[in-house]
Amino acid sequence: MALPRLAGHRRRTTVAGTPDLTGRNWTRPSEHQLEGMDSDVVLDLAWGRLVFGQTFAELRNILAALRAEETGQRDICIYARDPHVLVGLAPDELFIDPSYTYRLDLYRYRPRPELIRGVFVRTVTSLEDMQAINEIYARNRMVSGDPETMWANHRTRCFTYLVAEDRRTRRIVGTVTGVDHVLAFGDPEGGTSLWCLAVDAQTAPPGTGEALVRVLAERYVGRGRSYVDLSVMHDNSGAIALYRKLGFARAPAVCVKRKNPINTPLFAARPPGVTQLNPYARIIADEALRRGIRVEVTDAEFGEMRLSLGGRRVLTRESLSEFTTAVAMSRCDDKRVTRRIVEAAGVRVPRGVTVPEDDPGPALDLLAACGELVVKPARGEQGKGITVGVRTAEELDRAVAAARLFCPDVLAEELVAGEDLRVVVIDHEVVAAAVRKPAEVVGDGRRTVTDLVRETSRRRERATGGESRIPLDDVTADVVRAAGYAMDDVLPSGERLRVRRTANLHTGGTIEDVTDRLDPAIGQAAVRASRAIGIPVTGIDFLVPDVEGPDAVFVEANERPGLANHEPRPTAARFVDLLFPETRRRP
Repeated sequence: MALPRLAGHRRRTTVAGTPDLTGRNWTRPSEHQLEGMDSDVVLDLAWGRLVFGQTFAELRNILAALRAEETGQRDICIYARDPHVLVGLAPDELFIDPSYTYRLDLYRYRPRPELIRGVFVRTVTSLEDMQAINEIYARNRMVSGDPETMWANHRTRCFTYLVAEDRRTRRIVGTVTGVDHVLAFGDPEGGTSLWCLAVDAQTAPPGTGEALVRVLAERYVGRGRSYVDLSVMHDNSGAIALYRKLGFARAPAVCVKRKNPINTPLFAARPPGVTQLNPYARIIADEALRRGIRVEVTDAEFGEMRLSLGGRRVLTRESLSEFTTAVAMSRCDDKRVTRRIVEAAGVRVPRGVTVPEDDPGPALDLLAACGELVVKPARGEQGKGITVGVRTAEELDRAVAAARLFCPDVLAEELVAGEDLRVVVIDHEVVAAAVRKPAEVVGDGRRTVTDLVRETSRRRERATGGESRIPLDDVTADVVRAAGYAMDDVLPSGERLRVRRTANLHTGGTIEDVTDRLDPAIGQAAVRASRAIGIPVTGIDFLVPDVEGPDAVFVEANERPGLANHEPRPTAARFVDLLFPETRRRP
């Protein structure tokens, strides 16, 4: 039965006599079939190179090309003839990637009848777009690339870099890269390939990945190409389901890669328990394994593991290690002690008082002097028991009672205006800085605030392995009410609404890297604080009117900062440098 013809949609059929160069990896095509095709083709995609195996007459030349891989990059050979023989030439260096190749025959492609709501897909237009692509790669733990190289690639028609914008916020939330094989090396098959499909799991609207794949496929339909190929990890069930939905089917091609530190998880057995670690411990385990450090998970649920190299062993719990003394931990644990130590080191702290159980007088005096307070447990973490914006005696009573649910000792401080800044200091050097923002939702003109909170919370939870979620509790309802909405109200399209007072990541807060913009004076204050506390790894929290200015007020020090929150900054690398300096990568 003939396929129906769609209006405005040209039917493309496979041209008779088109050589099959990628469908059978065990056959050698004739010189006539290869006429017009370039030989020994390697393309630099900035994160690594694509080695097109069908363009090589000799397997040893492919081996030589893969051996030229740069440190910190991930080269991929696809379409090699007899890939098992290629690996057999250097089994200690190469392996067959545990991925599937999927192909979409473009003559079968049918466009979606309606646009995907909330997503706008476009070609990159600036070097800043390339930097945004790298940020998405980092959030997905992919190898990032040099933006200048990517921008140079983009200026040729061989490469297609697409980004997806959230129509509500105009932020880039997804990306995909296409390679036109015809323009790259005169491919007689008329093929193309798709690489690096990635979305921001926390903020991308539903359907972002589908929109990117469809637009790329439709670009190649317009060029009259035959197919789009892609490589996807065998266990990436979500991506595979999307590709099958769009009409992709399994193809016989396989990928061959080098046994480099980046690829270790793909060819070497993972230590028991590593896959059960939370993201904050997993990032450290991955960095250690890349360096040949033995990882023994002692308590996956607790994030605890033992790292070993030679005769040295170090016990860690996420970014907390044996290098942090009990004294330093106790100094961070009690916010009253932390304040005293840091203030003595010359770092500004907010005015504050301890609230005795039977005497609210000091806190009331501070409230009268400041007008607005923050009330928090003297001991605690993850933002539990903290009330921001206390303005009346009644609110003070409720805030103190809420704080005492978590600790009998309560601290009241002046509310300092400014952004919530986290500075990660490792070995008394600033490694990363980020502004943390309270959880918010963005309206679409259709769903209630409650529905938006639930959807946003689900995305946060998936993206952080369950570490971040937005509670649907009285605090959230109070914040929404203070902004003039009820939880059952429909939020107008594009309107942003904060739903939590504090910027704690465990309650759905978001993070924006500002390391390159940080004023040196704030960095120096963070280092002074870390030295005064005597702690080798810490997250120093400030309130700042401007990250590019020198003013900052110290809030607290965290003895176990979440290093995974600051990718692509090398937080895990600097942490492992501290533990095992002999494995430090030299310039």
